[in-house]
Amino acid sequence: MVEILKRAKPLAVSPLKASQPIGAALAFLGLRRAIPMLHGSQGCTAFGKVFLVRHFREPIPLQTTAMDQVSSIMSADENVIEGLRVLCEKNSPEIIGLPTTGLSETQGCDIQRLVREFRARHPQFAETAVVPVNTPDYAGCLETGFALAVEAIIDTLVPHTAQSPLVGRRRKQVNVLASSMLTPGDIEAIKTWIEAFGLRPLVLPDIGDSLDGHLVDQDSTPLTLGGTSRGEVATLGEAVATLVIGRSLNRAADLLKTRTGVPDFRFGHLLGLDACDAFTLVLTELSGQPVTAGIERQRAQLQDAMVDTHFMTGFLRVGIAADPDLLVALGQFLHGVGAEVVAAVASSRAEILADLPAATVRIGDLEDLERQAMAHRAQLIVSNSHAAASAERLQIPLLRAGFPQYDWVGGYARTWVGYRGARQALFDIANLFLGNHHDTPVHRSIYRVNRAGDPQFRPTPGSGLVQH
Repeated sequence: MVEILKRAKPLAVSPLKASQPIGAALAFLGLRRAIPMLHGSQGCTAFGKVFLVRHFREPIPLQTTAMDQVSSIMSADENVIEGLRVLCEKNSPEIIGLPTTGLSETQGCDIQRLVREFRARHPQFAETAVVPVNTPDYAGCLETGFALAVEAIIDTLVPHTAQSPLVGRRRKQVNVLASSMLTPGDIEAIKTWIEAFGLRPLVLPDIGDSLDGHLVDQDSTPLTLGGTSRGEVATLGEAVATLVIGRSLNRAADLLKTRTGVPDFRFGHLLGLDACDAFTLVLTELSGQPVTAGIERQRAQLQDAMVDTHFMTGFLRVGIAADPDLLVALGQFLHGVGAEVVAAVASSRAEILADLPAATVRIGDLEDLERQAMAHRAQLIVSNSHAAASAERLQIPLLRAGFPQYDWVGGYARTWVGYRGARQALFDIANLFLGNHHDTPVHRSIYRVNRAGDPQFRPTPGSGLVQH
């Protein structure tokens, strides 16, 4: 049983986590014609926008209620109501996401009341959905903010149909609740995986459609260019099943199941042979179709890669730092191919950490990871781009995973899930190990007689040996 170690410091040194508002904004960016508006100061939104732009290398639509010194003390209610009015009037979005920040939460803002007040004052904007969510940045991490936003989206946009079930009305539709650990590349791979069985995936939120990095005819737009539409979200109750990927979305999945009655199947992650097999078996049950020859081939390729790389991954000492879902996914994957997780740091507490195959996991920062990795002689670090400095000081390679990745082009689009994703991850890990492998230097005895003008030979004073 893994031991979870609490924070031992009064501050964060080389912070690991991103804040809840950024996670909530990321979830809203997976909806079509949507725009997140953070209720807080301009700085809160500006820093979040920089993070997202550097990671995805795309323009990111993000707005703010721009709380200042006066509104922070007196009242920022008008900032929210006026901000919603301006967005509706100028941009006509389908959905506005309204996450709070540490500033507005400390002030004691009732974000739900403000949305009701906006509705009462401006009934002409009833067609625009507003999704409020409480995401103080002094608690949780990107993963928890993302999960809270998904739960709020379901609560606001999915109608109650449990009393008059519509389950299975769309016989081919399969809902997918996708956690924050999944990249746009992962979402695309999952869609292809499901479609191979003749099913139609409806992903919430679908950053694989909105943040995958594609050119469009429009010069610019203040709204998201892709993602799950408001109308599609309303049909979640008509699917044959819901596939939940990531334990952080359990509360959102419980709400969806209670509200619609659609049965669900839950997966901690889809990284590695066992996880992929479990997901594939569920798809065969839902579709009634056998596993395709293409998927069988991909599975065999992963098995071959496991054989080819086991000399590099076996007993490899690894340090990992990430949000809980991704941390456990990477830890279980590496443990499954013979590696040892000697250092593990999570950004926040979560139930899933109990499943991590390690002796301990610390709730902390990248300084904690660096110290543990040094103490246990780690040979590989797996974390986001902020860990590059730690890996350089430790003189070991870094496998970039998670958010943000600002110094590695295409990191946001990488595919980790599925048989192909796991295969590529194994190849990358093996190549990093080989590229950083240090051979034991050849031992040269001090009594060795100089031969053929060996430049390394140096006679020891008093040895009686003469260098010619």
